[in-house]
Amino acid sequence: MALLSPSLHYPCNLKSAFLGERSAIRSYVIPPSRTGVLRKPVECKESRIGKMPINVPSNVSITLDGQDLKVKGPLGELSQTYPREVKIEREESGILRVSKCVDSRKANQMHGLFRTLTDNMVVGVSKGFEKRLQLVGVGYRATLEGRDLVLNLGFSHPVRMPIPDGLQVKVEDNTRIAVSGYDKCSIGEFAAAIRKWRPPEPYKGKGVKYADEIVRRKEGKAGKKK
Repeated sequence: MALLSPSLHYPCNLKSAFLGERSAIRSYVIPPSRTGVLRKPVECKESRIGKMPINVPSNVSITLDGQDLKVKGPLGELSQTYPREVKIEREESGILRVSKCVDSRKANQMHGLFRTLTDNMVVGVSKGFEKRLQLVGVGYRATLEGRDLVLNLGFSHPVRMPIPDGLQVKVEDNTRIAVSGYDKCSIGEFAAAIRKWRPPEPYKGKGVKYADEIVRRKEGKAGKKK
């Protein structure tokens, strides 16, 4: 029995039981050159936060060297290096402006981000920031021992946390903690590290929470109804 070569094509004739005639089935292939994808250009809107100017107080000095910015004030000194997608300029009036170098989605995201970081630097070295926490629970208390914050949160041993340089910590009534400084990022990281030891639970609200934090409470199991 001879094998048919796969390169040969034979018409397929089928006899229909309903029509009583033979019909040929043919297949058509659309050439790849006729197919295409409709591409829609992506429109990048300008960031509303990024285009806002940054006012520099008289007691803050600015040093701008290319993409490097250094801010010095009465509370401390901070520096920042900007990526190539954005640039920072200082006007004659002393106002700082952050603008985009390219028109892309990534540049639009960095525009608002680095404008906010720059504003935090100026406010931090001139006025400073503060984050407050509160301890809720029987026997929960905090004390200061030198440059260490000691927390009693119901564990078998007290938690000792060294205070980073540039931050000041105050304890009020053994249950209220105030973290202050000129670097907003460092303040937020240290406050989050304190809260991480005992996050507030949703039934009784026990734990370490931010002063302005609202803890959503859950209803406990109901007892047997008589």
